[in-house]
Order: sequence, then structure tokens, then C-alpha cells
Amino acid sequence: MRYRVVVGIDGTDASHDAVDWAADEARQRRGSLHLLHAWFGEMAQAFTGRATHLSRDAGEEALGAAAEQARLRHPDLAVTTELVDGHARDAVLAAAGEAELLVLGARGSGGFPRLLVGSTSLDAAARAACPVVVVHPAADRASAGGVLAGVHGRDPEQPVLDFAFEAAVRRELPLLAVHAWSYPLVAGAGRALPPVFEEGHIKAEQDRLLAEVLAGYRQEYPGVKVETLSVRSGAARELVALSAAHQLVVVGRHGTARGPLGRLGSVSQAVVQHGQCPVAVVPAG
Repeated sequence: MRYRVVVGIDGTDASHDAVDWAADEARQRRGSLHLLHAWFGEMAQAFTGRATHLSRDAGEEALGAAAEQARLRHPDLAVTTELVDGHARDAVLAAAGEAELLVLGARGSGGFPRLLVGSTSLDAAARAACPVVVVHPAADRASAGGVLAGVHGRDPEQPVLDFAFEAAVRRELPLLAVHAWSYPLVAGAGRALPPVFEEGHIKAEQDRLLAEVLAGYRQEYPGVKVETLSVRSGAARELVALSAAHQLVVVGRHGTARGPLGRLGSVSQAVVQHGQCPVAVVPAG
């Protein structure tokens, strides 16, 4: 089966950036690109058939322009389009159930300029069944650094690191694995405190943990230059700051399903909202 990348569009500049990124990704994966536009949510208050008709026509026009954009970028890329009679949030989540990757622009057409990330993109990052890439507007990053991966150190890391290493291989980029930790360590209910409390020993233990997590990947991907950063800091702060010098940030989705944004934890949410390059959110499993 060919790899299928789905990109949601709404005709904004942000969706244009998302189409370019998704087209590049689909070509690198030797797969197809599927363009999706949902028009009903934009005209939910329409009272005439003419207004509804014009809205649907605008959606078809946006899809046609996006398809042409993708084909001009990669003439050999298989591109399909779909106009959905429904709300954008529902449409992209449904598409994610059938896709390998969902790509969305960071900003939507909802009319709230202070929002760093549109509600549809944020909701998809929290709930989609497949990995989601939120593409932030940015200048040409061809000379920027490589792939940046956030390593939690406790939850399952395999989906995040699989995605990050595969991205590095396809793009022939280095990978920086970042593990942020706090001191003193705080133990939860039923968990014993560490026997050693000196900061230097704590750092050595965190460095060892990061090395263990990456050991198998270094062997499996010998062509990827891997660097590590184990730092006493907030994970969100480090990843957002480092995103300015990287082409892609990869984070996991480890939050609680009962949270306001599904399983999108506070770190991933902050990186999606404030990252300065495309951000991939990968379900834990």
C-alpha cells in the first residue's frame, strides 16, 4: 500500500505552507497526497441557497488551486482532492482514521489573529488516530538544522523515535534527542525517592537513561548523526527554543484521555502552539 498523506486546506496562507510541506513529505515517502477541504462549518449561518452554493464553489476552487500547487512542486506526485460537506474538525479526524499522516496549517480561517494555532489543528493534534504535523509559517529552512525529538524518559518512546529517525533518514538530516529533567526529583504516590540527591549524580543518571533509550536506534540507523542533550530545564521551554534552528520537532502524545485536549499533554501542547518550525505529534501507541 502506498503511503497516504492527508492535508487539510482552507485557502489561507497557513494551508499553502501545509500543502508544500505535505507534498514534499508524500514524495519523500513515495506515496500519494490527498487534499481535504470541509466547507459547511464556514457557512453554518447561511440562510440562502446562493450563499451555500458560493461557499461550496469557493471550496472547490481552493482545492483546485492547492492541487495545482502540489503538482507544480512535484509533477510526478499522485494528488487527489475531496470536498467534505461537514465541519472541519470532524472531517480531519475522520480522514486521520484512514491516513498514515495528517498535515495541517498552524493558523486557520476562524478569524482569531491572536490564536497561535487554530482550534482544528490543535484538536487534531490531540485526538487524531495517526501522527499529525502542524506546519508553522516559516522562511526557507533548507539551511536550518535537522530533526529535533523530545525524549520523555519514562513513557514508551518507540513511536516518537521511530518517526523522528525515519524523518532524519528521508531528509538526510542529523537528529538531536532532548531530555529535560528537574531537580530535585519529585516522587509520586507509592514511588520511592532516589537514594542520591546530589545534582551531579542525578544528571549522570539522566544522561545514562537517555543513552539507553537511544542505543538500539544508533545501531538500527547508523547513517543518522545523533546528538543528545540532557538538561535540567522545562521540556517545553527547551524544545520551543531549539525549534528555531531545526526543520522538524517530534513530540509524543502522553496526556490523559480525560484532559481538555485529549491526550495532548502540556509539553506537546506548548510546542505545537509556540514551535517555530513544523511540529509532529505522534500518538504513544
